[in-house]
Amino acid sequence: MKHHTLHGMGLALSPAFLTTLKSAVPAHVHFLELTPPDWVGRCGQVQANLKQLTQRYVGVCLSQSLSLGGPGQLDKNVLRDLRAFMAEHNIRVFSEALSWSADDAPLFINLPIPSTRAAVSWTVSRIAQVQDALGLRIGIRNVAHRMRPLQVEMNEAQFISAVVDKAGCSLHLDLHELAAHGLRFGFDPLAYLQALPLASIDYVRVGQDDALLREVLARTHRRVARCVGDMKQLNEEALTC
Repeated sequence: MKHHTLHGMGLALSPAFLTTLKSAVPAHVHFLELTPPDWVGRCGQVQANLKQLTQRYVGVCLSQSLSLGGPGQLDKNVLRDLRAFMAEHNIRVFSEALSWSADDAPLFINLPIPSTRAAVSWTVSRIAQVQDALGLRIGIRNVAHRMRPLQVEMNEAQFISAVVDKAGCSLHLDLHELAAHGLRFGFDPLAYLQALPLASIDYVRVGQDDALLREVLARTHRRVARCVGDMKQLNEEALTC
């Protein structure tokens, strides 16, 4: 099973950035994060400009289309398309949302996975299928939900820890989503963060909460890839790498 570890600073690439980056990419960009729906089906100059960048920079695939915790079968066509997209664009790291978002059809919303022992086993089995299909170890990513799970045998941080431990996957941490989740449901994001398996983190999507980022960097000794979503924040975060 392949596993690639990235380091340094990355940029979540959107089509709006292509014109700027075509002339010059900031020196402190080490990798690019690509969300497939932003790019699949693009053609002409947009596709040519993207290919020019992905030939120079390693990529991360940011997905939330597999419905890891969902009750339906994994969509083999989606897995096939993701593998093809990754091969075409030098994608070395795959990040999937830890949620469920489809049954017989897409639900177009991320729903929380029940925090139960049975759901841990189900999700671990799904992760194994995804890793076999893609040929690499994946990372699971926390997302902010609009509702609490109806079945609870452990808290969400414990659920994530159990999944990571049993699946042997990485943890990809989205600090913006964590902060938003804490605000919505009234819990302390820092306490939640400290309950996660921080030793398994190898990728962080940077939010605006400096305390959360400092905690991650202190506990992982800065051996994580950090991704930001805009050019201004890229320049600010690069100063602390």
